[in-house]
This record gives sequence, C-alpha cells and structure tokens, in this order.
Amino acid sequence: MAGAARRSRSAPRPHGRHFLRSKRLVEGLVAEAGIGAGDLVLDLGAGAGALTRELARHAGRVWAVELDATLALELDRRFEGTNVRVVRADAARLRWPDEPFKVVANIPFDRTTAILRRLLDDPRVPLLAAELVVQWEVAVKRAAVWPSTLAGVCWGAWYRFELVRRLPPSAFAPEPAVDAAVLRIERRRGPVVPEREHAAYRTFVKRGFAAGRPVVSRLVFKRLGRDLGFAPDARASDLDAVQWAALYRWDPVRRGRRTVER
Repeated sequence: MAGAARRSRSAPRPHGRHFLRSKRLVEGLVAEAGIGAGDLVLDLGAGAGALTRELARHAGRVWAVELDATLALELDRRFEGTNVRVVRADAARLRWPDEPFKVVANIPFDRTTAILRRLLDDPRVPLLAAELVVQWEVAVKRAAVWPSTLAGVCWGAWYRFELVRRLPPSAFAPEPAVDAAVLRIERRRGPVVPEREHAAYRTFVKRGFAAGRPVVSRLVFKRLGRDLGFAPDARASDLDAVQWAALYRWDPVRRGRRTVER
C-alpha cells in the first residue's frame, strides 16, 4: 500500500505492507498507468493514501479500498468532499464495480495471489487494466510466456501481462526482504475464449495440467502442433494461452462429439 501511515508505536504494522517512500515515484507510477478523467480507478490497499491522492488528480473517480480501520478512518477524513470514495473492505473479497474500471495499487505482498484470483478468475468482471506493485518473483512468473502455469493460461485468454519495471527494497518503508516490480495487466481487445465459457475453459485446462499435457488424441495434438507452433512431445507448461485456447476450440467434448481415443 502506498504512502506512509502515522501509527502509534504500540500498533502493529499489518503483515505484508510496504509503503512507497517517494512522492515522485508515486507520480511516475500513476503517469505510466495512463489514467484519464473518464476513468474509475481502484486503489487496493490504499494505506495512507499517497497513490489515492495522485489518482484523484487524474481520474474521474477513485475507490480507496482499505481494510485497516484506523487507516480507513484517516482516509475518510483526508478525502472528504473529493472524488474519492473510501471503501473499508478486504480487496480479496471486494464486490467489484458493475461498470468498467482500472486498478492502480501497491497491494499487500502476502495477499497478492488472493487478490489476483478475485480480480482475474471471472473475465466478466469489467476490469480494463491494472498497474500493480507486487513482489519481483510474482511479476516475473505472471509475465513469463514460458513455462506457463494453470492460472496464467486461464487468465491469458482475456488478459495480457507485462513486467514494466523493477523496484528495489529501498523504494519502500519498511524495506521488504525482496525486490518488487510493477506488473501491468491489460484486457485483450479480442479474447481468445468467449467470456461466457470461462468455467468450461478452466475445466479443460485443469484437466490438461493434471494429465501433464492437453487431453486430446496424440494424432490431433501432433497435427495441431504443426499449425500452432508447439512440439509433438510438448508438456502442459510448454503451451501458451493462445495455443491452449486453440486446443480448447477444437476439443470434441466442447463441440458435442465423442472424445477421440488416444
């Protein structure tokens, strides 16, 4: 969460929270996110509101989402009468807006996976883009084309991921034990799987990762591999989201046909 919070010495700092030190860095992060006057932007884990303040200068509306009661109260006082709505909630359980929105946030390191799942598992959530400060290893894993992961293949049907920049521990207070990074997530202009089929697609991919390779006949797998650019002995993690989506579109079960015997 961005910004340094004033807390009593006896009050414990929530686990996984590392506040951005520099106002100039915060300004740069918001500028790189390309926020405009027509945007609704969510700051997940707003902390003391450093990112929130900068977002409010550029966005039409801002949700400052903060679970900590003390910090949420401070945010309420600080942004009363502005274009900022303070939401006291767990970002991993938040009910998202019904309208298109963006996210710019320095999310708690120990809640990253839960927040990403909440944000990305259902492509019907009207997320347009996200600029997230996360642990370096998380950003590298999510932005990597290979080896793929179950989550990456599922999310990649609707979103693109990019590792934008590295942030050293010295950029935060207190300093984390690991480097951080800015992870950019953008909705694909054209999804490679229809949004209404997200549950069926996830089932298809999960079945393939459990088996170690997509569950289609070896003959078809070899033939499609030539067309899609993967080896005949490729494992589940060797295929990217576009290749998985192409296999899903062929899947005889989805098309109402008998599964081809291996």
